[in-house]
Amino acid sequence: MDLQLKGKTALVTGSTAGIGLAIAERLAAEGADVTITGRTQDKLDAAADKVGTHGRVRAVLADPGTAEGCETLIAAVPQIDILVNNLGIYEAKPFSDITDADWFRFFEINVMSGIRLSRHYFPGMLERDWGRVIFIASESAQLIPAEMVHYGMTKTAQLAISRGLAEQTRGTNVTVNTVQPGPTRSEGIVEFIRSTVSNKDAPEAEREAEFFEKMRPLSLIRRLIDAEEVAAMTAFLASPLAAVTNGAAIRVEGGMVPTIA
Repeated sequence: MDLQLKGKTALVTGSTAGIGLAIAERLAAEGADVTITGRTQDKLDAAADKVGTHGRVRAVLADPGTAEGCETLIAAVPQIDILVNNLGIYEAKPFSDITDADWFRFFEINVMSGIRLSRHYFPGMLERDWGRVIFIASESAQLIPAEMVHYGMTKTAQLAISRGLAEQTRGTNVTVNTVQPGPTRSEGIVEFIRSTVSNKDAPEAEREAEFFEKMRPLSLIRRLIDAEEVAAMTAFLASPLAAVTNGAAIRVEGGMVPTIA
């Protein structure tokens, strides 16, 4: 299927690894000119090499998790067609141990990065009457995990921002949507699962099975998602073919929360 993204310009944050890198690769493969960003030159260069095997890529050394980093990124790339707000951090921590600094750090990185970039790029999309803003949230936006309430809070905030922006697109060719993946395979999630299971030395498949049985019992697929599966959904939402999908919170996995809310 041709997603009609050839010649479109896209910016993906948090794009040197995991879901962000997979999204950047998929958009480049579909013909978009992709900008990736990262905090360290080595990781940024390695990611640019991977994305570059699929298509055109530009790498900007900046940290969108800070106001200064967003300013650097915007100065380097003042206009885009597609904004994918993927940058985010997570950790497991008892609620009583989450400090004020933790709450503010998670909000600054997970929420304010998308706010600052959307505040700059969204008005231009409306003026040009075409654009896509996509937030990569999580199932944790609606199924708040007891072991990381601060993370869930930021994902719920992304839903509110996305829907509020979508309300401003009425009658235009601009859309704003949120993708809510379930647990997605990465080096970080493997270690996170190890920290939550009873037998930390069990084979990886057993640890994953215990995690879904005890920590994510509502999962329909009962496995980790591959980053490429999230990337495929995101690329479709970025496409002109997804013109009628707007203001949606789309689950990539399932569970008791509606697939499209």
